[in-house]
Amino acid sequence: MSTASPDAHVRLDTHPTHPSAVTAALTGAQAHIPHVGLEAAGWHVAANNILVLARIDHEEPYWAEQAAQQLAADGITVEITPQLREAIDEEWTWANYPMPWCTRTEVREVSDDAQKIHDDIRHGRLLIHAHAQDTHTTVAVGTYLDTGKSVYLHGENHLRQIANAFDSPARALTSFEDMHADTMRPGPAPMTDTERETAEARTSLGTPTTAPEPPSTGAGTAPAEAPGPGPGAHEALFASFVEDNGEWENYRTWSDDASVANHESLTLRAEFDHEARGRDIAWTIASYQSPVGERTWHATATAGTPTDMIETLLKSLDTETAWTERTSAPLTERTLTTVTGPLTEFGWTQTISGHHINWPAPNGGTGLRLDVAAAVGATTAHSRPAWTVWGGRSAEQPTWTIEFSPHTPAAVLQDLTYNLALTHSARTAHPQKVPGHGHKGVRTTAPATPNPPAPGRAARSR
Repeated sequence: MSTASPDAHVRLDTHPTHPSAVTAALTGAQAHIPHVGLEAAGWHVAANNILVLARIDHEEPYWAEQAAQQLAADGITVEITPQLREAIDEEWTWANYPMPWCTRTEVREVSDDAQKIHDDIRHGRLLIHAHAQDTHTTVAVGTYLDTGKSVYLHGENHLRQIANAFDSPARALTSFEDMHADTMRPGPAPMTDTERETAEARTSLGTPTTAPEPPSTGAGTAPAEAPGPGPGAHEALFASFVEDNGEWENYRTWSDDASVANHESLTLRAEFDHEARGRDIAWTIASYQSPVGERTWHATATAGTPTDMIETLLKSLDTETAWTERTSAPLTERTLTTVTGPLTEFGWTQTISGHHINWPAPNGGTGLRLDVAAAVGATTAHSRPAWTVWGGRSAEQPTWTIEFSPHTPAAVLQDLTYNLALTHSARTAHPQKVPGHGHKGVRTTAPATPNPPAPGRAARSR
């Protein structure tokens, strides 16, 4: 004898005001049945028969699909809206992920472990005794109240992990104090921006702000987000760059998968990976002190990067600045003003998240991110990226990126930010002419800029 399906319907949709979060609207005489299952799976009650899934790892669409499959297996009718289906099917990866050897599945497992730690702290199962700063991240020590096991936690948000375990709180605290006496503070650390936004999503179902109308396609404007380049677009761009610039010469490497263009000074080179696709690194630009000297700065761009951005980058390389400025400081007030001036002139506003300063486009879809800790603390060109130009859902979930080491000349970065300002702004500005700037199609104007915050103020801890 078959069992009748529950009289319940679940409609899964994207959160109206918080990116990546998911809502579940329950209807039917037996709506309490899926309600119990969703709560057990980590969904939070936001209103009568409305639940929200909000996670610090931004993997809500994936887990929403898992919940939908389980509900359907239990005979409950589930509806997934088109916008949520699009988010579920979207492939993305974390920018600057510190464990690049992990597969996408492994990355999700690491994030899920971090989410469980976050939930244990939030629900009081894991009591945090103290926290401290360890270089550029947060560490903490705490005890699970149900098992009595004490743990040493390292990292924040989706990267938080259990780095060590102890038999007792006394041993854990003693070890923690030995390692972090200088920065140790009692209790849990202040909430990160991600944790705060996630908490807001669980309790807020406000109406989303009206999205600004996209700019017209008339003179001086461009669509907010251009489609990704075709498979051969970057190939043609590399070939035309070498052909049009006689001071560059193309060298085929030992593998047919990549080509290298060397500048005649032998201090600047551009490598192109013919096999790169999507978020694979397709372009690697590097500058050197001398033909046999150390690398001074470098940049990488993924295969999905729009061709106009790659073209702007290549044209900026064909200027004297690109291969003469090899000793620029990691970050100064003047560098910050030069790089971000085009964005502020076109009305872009900055936001601060931890040691990151972000300049998202007014219409969304792209932006600039500065890792202040990397920029200020860098000592070599091999340091982690300081500047990231990105496109996609957010800086944390990009579909393409161009990353720059701390010592990249400000003029090279300024050419790209000017391109961003022109093509992704809600309004058209009239920049001031700057005599002598620009070369072979690189921009010849620069906007007047207000004073940005000093790097020290932007990098303050939470």
